[in-house]
Parts: sequence; structure tokens; C-alpha cells
Amino acid sequence: MALELKQAPKLVQQLVITPQLQQAIRLLQLTRLELVDMISQEMKENPLLEEVEEGKEAPEGDVPMTEQGEGESPLELERTPEVQGNGEGTDDFDWENYLENSNLIPFQRQSQEDGEERPSFENFLAKRTTLTDHLQWQLQLSHFNQEEHEVGIWIIGNLDEDGYLKISVEDISSETHLPTEVVEGVLRRIQQFDPIGVAARDLKECLLTQLEQVSPRDPIAEKIVSEHLSLMKNRNYPAIAKRLGVSLDRVNRAAQLISKLDPKPGRAFGGDVIQEIIPDVYVYKIEGDYVIYLNDEGIPRLRVNSLYRNILNGSHLTPEGDRKYIQEKLRSALWLIRSIHQRQRTIYKVTKSIVKFQREFLDKGIQFLKPLVLRDVAEDIQMHESTISRVTHNKYVHTPQGIYELKFFFNAGITSTQGETLASESVKNLVREIIAKEDPRKPYSDEKLVQILQGMNIHIARRTVSKYREMMKILSSNERRKIV
Repeated sequence: MALELKQAPKLVQQLVITPQLQQAIRLLQLTRLELVDMISQEMKENPLLEEVEEGKEAPEGDVPMTEQGEGESPLELERTPEVQGNGEGTDDFDWENYLENSNLIPFQRQSQEDGEERPSFENFLAKRTTLTDHLQWQLQLSHFNQEEHEVGIWIIGNLDEDGYLKISVEDISSETHLPTEVVEGVLRRIQQFDPIGVAARDLKECLLTQLEQVSPRDPIAEKIVSEHLSLMKNRNYPAIAKRLGVSLDRVNRAAQLISKLDPKPGRAFGGDVIQEIIPDVYVYKIEGDYVIYLNDEGIPRLRVNSLYRNILNGSHLTPEGDRKYIQEKLRSALWLIRSIHQRQRTIYKVTKSIVKFQREFLDKGIQFLKPLVLRDVAEDIQMHESTISRVTHNKYVHTPQGIYELKFFFNAGITSTQGETLASESVKNLVREIIAKEDPRKPYSDEKLVQILQGMNIHIARRTVSKYREMMKILSSNERRKIV
């Protein structure tokens, strides 16, 4: 049978996400800083967008972006629809009628006080000194010949973020074509650099290097590190005292000295830069009721440039190509302003719903946190769960109980014997409080914690307690044991 090509009509239904809809969805999950960056980029690319200067009155009919109470307000009377993209950005928009309307709604934020002091721009720019920079600076100041300096570069360049050497002395010797004795000598000198113990090959070498700098030196502590480090980790001090033939008090003093050493000397130079959390929403209790404020500080107020509006008003004098370009940019500007309005309204509605569900937590603390899932809030404000997930992504709220990520309020429930349902975060907090009150000489095992929780009518498995303890970075009972 011969093969041939034919054309045939075919009717297919498919979901098409327009670029405008993609932008609106992306706006929902942006943080405040990312939103400001995105707006700045859009203002560079779209000449029709301009920022409303401070002190200027917003046009009549402007819609406020924050609501300061739970009473009746335009924000609450209006139902916030989800972004659908149907009919948005089509070419049959009546631009002439729109431009005749002077009530163009800019994106508005709370005005700043004229006397507010702003930090200088230099405070936002800083180059962090890395461990490699710090060690190479010391290497330059040390008396090394050219060959030793090359070995030092190899050693420093093969350290991990904790400051440990991740390459063998033999490999460095092979790469530099120098004897292993020379490499060992350079390595020993670099281990004396600041921080002490850097470039060690294992934990034992790191701690021993630091103990050598202690004056007066403690031979018992050095003996424990070199021969009984595993017993030290499990805090089995009686076994150490028996093997070394010394008193338990002497071992305890040596253990206290060892506990002050730094097992990860490079840690101070590594890791991510800690950023201050700026809440997206503030929740205050005023006269017995909770009030929600959106934090719009630093977000530019946007509106359409009046110059291009006038150009479209005189469209009969404007070349067709220029008119199409301005209409396209105007459509993009309007969609951005509308999307930012909807983003802020959606964050407000989600926060208001969370406050309604978690009012006891706001009043009394974390032990009264209720189980909550995305579906509960989605049904309450009549939106899809995916929308709630995007809105709560990397958003923080300031409450009377502290600053929390919005996703913190969504957690699974654990049912007690009395039929009550507790949030998993509340159970974690109970575990933390129980461990904080334990006898340090006889810390509770995970099985014992299960029994204590059962006495509080909370039945969970031992592996669940272990998982919660590890999530809170609490050591096991053997590692928490202290000899007093």
C-alpha cells in the first residue's frame, strides 16, 4: 500500500493561557521585593506606565489597597474574582470611551511621612568575605616560598563550606609534584590560620588542633578526643572515666571544654546571608477585634501617562503604526495595574479568612493553633486551592503572637482521645516544652515522650515524635544527656 499525505479538518479543544494571564498568576506568588523589581522592569519597558509622586492626590474614584477594619468597606462588598483571562486584552476594547474617563485608577500605597528618615543606599551594598578570601589573605601575609604558596592555594581551594579538606595529601602532592612531607607541613601551618582548625581532614583532627591552642593544655580532653570521641558523642561519661582511670568530675570538666570548640570552623564564613523579614500583612487587635493592614510600603503607585493618553485622543493625527504600539502598551499597562490590585485584594481576603479560622491562636498562643488546609480557606473565600497556595507562597504576616509565614497556619490535625483535633504545630510545641523541662541527667527517650503525650490524651507514633524532634533540630536522648 502506497503512503500519501492528506489534509483533513479536525476540531480540537485546548486550554490556552495568554501571556497576560501568566503574568497575573505569577504576580500572586511574588514576594514584595520581587514585585518591586518586576514593576521597575515593566516601567522601563512600558513608556505608558509612570509612578505617582509622593504628596500628589490620587484621582477621584481611586480604590484603596489596604483596609483598616472588618467593617463594611468597598473591598469587602466587592467579590474578588479569580484571574480567568476571558476577554482581557482583546482588540475590540473601546479605547476612545475609556480615555474620556478621567478616573484612571492608579496603584496606591500608604504615603510616607515627610520627616521619615531613610537609610543610605550604601547600607544595602556589602561584599561578604568568604572563607577562601579570608584564608588567601592570611596566606599572602605568611612566609611561604613559591612552591609552598602553590600548595596552600590547592589546600584552600579544596575546602568545603564547613572548612574541611576534601582532597587527600597524596592528591595534592601528585598535582603539585612536591613531596608529601612538604604538603603536610603547609597543611599544618594553614590549620593554625584563623579560624583555628580549618583545613582539618576529619572532626578529630579539627578538635585536636583547637585544643593545642588552649593554655594550659588539657591532656584529658585531648585523650578523649583522640581515643573516645564516640563515647563523648553519646555522653557516656562514666565509661570514659573508667577507661581513663580518672574521676567523673574530671571527665565532666574536660567535656565542658570540648563542648566550647567549633566542630565547623568554616561555618562563620559560609551559608546564606540572613535577610530581615518584612511582613506583607499586619494584623493588630484593636478594641477586641482584629484589623488587617496590607504592607504596601515601597511599592510604586502606577498610572497611565497622560501624554500618551492625549496622543490616542487625537488618533486621527497619529500614524497607524504608532497608534497600534500605544494601544498595545496601554493594554499591557492596564492589565498590570489591574493584576496588582487583584493581588493585593486576594492577599487581604486570604489573610482575613486565616484570622477567622485561627482567632484562638491569635488570642492565646501556639497551643491553640487549629488544623487548617487550603481547601478550608478556598471554600470560605470561593477561590481555587491553587490560588490560595500561590498567595501564601513566601508571604509573611505580623501577628500579636509574632511573625509567621502564611503557610504556617496550614497544618495537619491530630485527633486526641477526647475527640479534639490538635494542629501538628501545637504537638511540636508540646514536645519542645516537655524536653525543655526534663532532667538533663535523665533525658526523655522518644518512647517516653510518646507515653507523656498519651497521658495528655494525644496518641501519636514514636516515629512521628522522632520526626518532629528532628524537624525542630533537637538531639536524641543520648546526645542530650548531661552529667552534673
